[in-house]
Amino acid sequence: MTAGLALAFALSRAFLAPVAALLPDELNTINVVKEASPSVVFVTNIAIGQNIFMDEFAIPQGSGSGFIWDREGHIVTNFHVVQNGDEFLVTLKDQTQFAAKPVGVEPRKDIAVLKLVALKKPVPALKPVKLGQSETLQVGQQAIAIGNPFGLDNTVTKGIVSALGREVVGIGGVTIHDMIQTDAAINPGNSGGPLLDSGGELIGMNTMIFSRSGSSSGIGFAVPVSLIRKIVPELIKNGRVVQPGIGVIVFTDREKYQFFGDIDGVVVRHVRQDSPAARAGVRAGDVIVGIDGKPVRNYDDLYGALENYKVGDSIILRTFRDGKKKSARVELVNVY
Repeated sequence: MTAGLALAFALSRAFLAPVAALLPDELNTINVVKEASPSVVFVTNIAIGQNIFMDEFAIPQGSGSGFIWDREGHIVTNFHVVQNGDEFLVTLKDQTQFAAKPVGVEPRKDIAVLKLVALKKPVPALKPVKLGQSETLQVGQQAIAIGNPFGLDNTVTKGIVSALGREVVGIGGVTIHDMIQTDAAINPGNSGGPLLDSGGELIGMNTMIFSRSGSSSGIGFAVPVSLIRKIVPELIKNGRVVQPGIGVIVFTDREKYQFFGDIDGVVVRHVRQDSPAARAGVRAGDVIVGIDGKPVRNYDDLYGALENYKVGDSIILRTFRDGKKKSARVELVNVY
């Protein structure tokens, strides 16, 4: 056999050789994506405008991701994905599109629930995401993100859980605790999509990135599934989250700084009649400085302290008025 024929024979055998077997880790990722991707949806946020003739027209103002919660057609996504929207369009993996309406939102945790309008009864074809656990996560374990970054639907990125217990200020202006940090690439449009473990179970909802350019920098954050498990059923049932409080309206931190200067505490703007705060003698202008011995320096501290309690619990409220501190036991009520 000549050298030329030998080379041709070798090349032909190379092209006919079977494709190398996939590694177990690759097979795992492929299987997770095949199983989970039908649960992931594309959410389009639409604003309704009017021209000078009062004719209405639709203005797409953003898009993001979401995932199917149940066969009744509830879709979970981020609050900031649906914020300021008038109408919403949900696109399934098979490109079927549904109009959707908001069921409830919790801006302070950046969680929202939509409902597919056309569904009047459960649809077996809808595939809810498999819920996992975030309490048992370990740094270093696999994390798979599925979403629609930059409008490119069903995009998959993979990485690890790079940190746990992160505290990140969300769009609602308060700190979201126990956020999951991942190095799986998260980009604009991934918001609201699922973060999955190697078993294909939901461990978090991709929410935000740290980036100077607006694109993925290897530091993404997801709302933990433990929080989603708690909040979503409340939004579906009540349209809101039950928030324990004492019956006061407070100045925002910005208003406090504008009117009162740089002081520690939360300034009371108004006390509702017959509320626990009113019965405890709290008045407008009082400064809330502590709850059960924990300092309250701003609204974030106040909200973070109260979310550890439930309606019916009682707390020791510390306030400051005219240079004097006062303590009173106050029962918490539903103040949403």
